[in-house]
Amino acid sequence: MAHKKSLEALNFTLKDLRRNNNIFGGLMVLLAGDFRQPLPVIPRGTPADELNACLKASPLWNNVKTLSLTTYMRVQLQNDQSAEQFSKQLLALGIGKVPVDATSGLITLTNDFCRFVDSQLALIENVFSNISENYQNHAWLSQRAILAAKNNDVHALNFTIQSKIASDLVTYKSVDSITNPDDVVNYPTEFLNPLVGKKTYAEFD
Repeated sequence: MAHKKSLEALNFTLKDLRRNNNIFGGLMVLLAGDFRQPLPVIPRGTPADELNACLKASPLWNNVKTLSLTTYMRVQLQNDQSAEQFSKQLLALGIGKVPVDATSGLITLTNDFCRFVDSQLALIENVFSNISENYQNHAWLSQRAILAAKNNDVHALNFTIQSKIASDLVTYKSVDSITNPDDVVNYPTEFLNPLVGKKTYAEFD
């Protein structure tokens, strides 16, 4: 998901610091990741721009040796057969082995792969049932998450979940300005732009 330029910048930096013109200044760099993750995000970019931003589109890729993990440790250590079945289904989905409907061009997920709900409210109730009683239980919260593709959906889900908690909502805003104009060079630009750097955090008592 990282832009290829970030790794290329690291390459140039290590060469400069180590005074060594070999790739990464002669160091071995270990990269860990999953190429079935989303592509790098390019603001107002085209699909071609996103593909071009991937590590595989960088000249550095010719020097990468790929290694694949072959043992699912959760299954190995915990003998979790349901996890083994899910991993096989997830792999089949990732490599395109799930049948595609010729009419709609869509795939159909089976009932043993996931549970289907009719609405966002039903989804929230399934994942965060009794949130009003359990919201202070960190162990309970750490085992639950709802993933959404768009920020608008994230904000809507968060608002709905928070509204179920009977407590005061406190909003904290990050600093988006400076008192001394001479200090502007000490901060990244995104933290000084009120339209970009302003972040809001919610905390419940």
